[in-house]
Amino acid sequence: MKRFLLTLGFFLLIFVGLLYVAPVSAASPPQSNDTCLFCHSQEGFTVELPGGETLLLTIDKSAFEEGVHGSNQLACVDCHTDITGFPHPERTYQTLREVSMHYYVSCQKCHSEQYQLTLDSVHQRALAAGNTNAAICTDCHNPHYQHRLTDPESGAVTPTARVNIPKTCARCHSLIYGEYKESVHGSALTDGNPDVPTCIDCHGVHNVRGPQEGNFAFHNLTPQLCARCHTDASIMDKYGISTQILDTYVADFHGTTVVLFEKIAPDQPTNKPVCTDCHGVHSIKRTDDPQYGIAMKDNLLTTCRRCHPDATADFPDAWMRHYIPSPDRYPVVYYVNLFYKILIPLVIGGMAIFVLTDAIRRLMDRRKGAAHS
Repeated sequence: MKRFLLTLGFFLLIFVGLLYVAPVSAASPPQSNDTCLFCHSQEGFTVELPGGETLLLTIDKSAFEEGVHGSNQLACVDCHTDITGFPHPERTYQTLREVSMHYYVSCQKCHSEQYQLTLDSVHQRALAAGNTNAAICTDCHNPHYQHRLTDPESGAVTPTARVNIPKTCARCHSLIYGEYKESVHGSALTDGNPDVPTCIDCHGVHNVRGPQEGNFAFHNLTPQLCARCHTDASIMDKYGISTQILDTYVADFHGTTVVLFEKIAPDQPTNKPVCTDCHGVHSIKRTDDPQYGIAMKDNLLTTCRRCHPDATADFPDAWMRHYIPSPDRYPVVYYVNLFYKILIPLVIGGMAIFVLTDAIRRLMDRRKGAAHS
């Protein structure tokens, strides 16, 4: 009896819904989202797709209205342009992925700039190559409940959104996310620190680049990429981190060769070490981490031996760890540099004075000789 009443109630609900939407002709779309939500706000509203997957058709009205689309009064039919009345057109989708692939292109109607950027991304190239699992707009942005990601005044990504960015990428890149969240950057972000980089700071937002794509070879550009934050005094000064890291890297043998290589062959990768070769890529640890930090001599020696397998225990002492020599740090190097900074100008200056005085003396002698002739 209870099953019968529930079934009867369900058919009565559908019947009332049909009366509600009956005035809507097939040629004119609904004027209000309330028309769509009359049915689509019902809990447990689903449909079975031919591929065996279940498509959830229930939309939380409150959550939608709180989202950026609902709060901007976007109509359901602005995205679902193929829905013009009831009954709806026959579904031809076999799987949930086919549904997403069909509707995501409608994002370009309002977000044309961002959509065009995605066409130049590693995701789009994978999609064009036949990988239908490559990320599309709706994989990162929930079309029904998406909240605003940037501050309206500054345009910067909000702290809440920044924390969620790696979690969004983790839907496809879970192994990398596992490394990142345990890194010095990821753990700080989890604690609410907005200064650390997220995925999009290195890979881009919509025009996401892969680790090796022609002129955007990550290996070659890593120093400049890391320098965006590590040369910014407004960030680094908070944590007592030197902003001279890029300068000291470029000044040493490794950095100099990388710079020269970029100028000679900018479209070719180099095997010379960059930041990530020593610090790691996604699993970057604090330099003083006892197990992985390269500030620890044993850890640094292990790192050096990746390229210099014959390195002795004293080998790492030749590297000044991105510090500018000073009386407190590497005083021998500091005073040798100071000696030459004084000696070279004195020698060159003395030679210049000698040449100048010699020329003046010779000129004076010539004049005296001319006067006596």
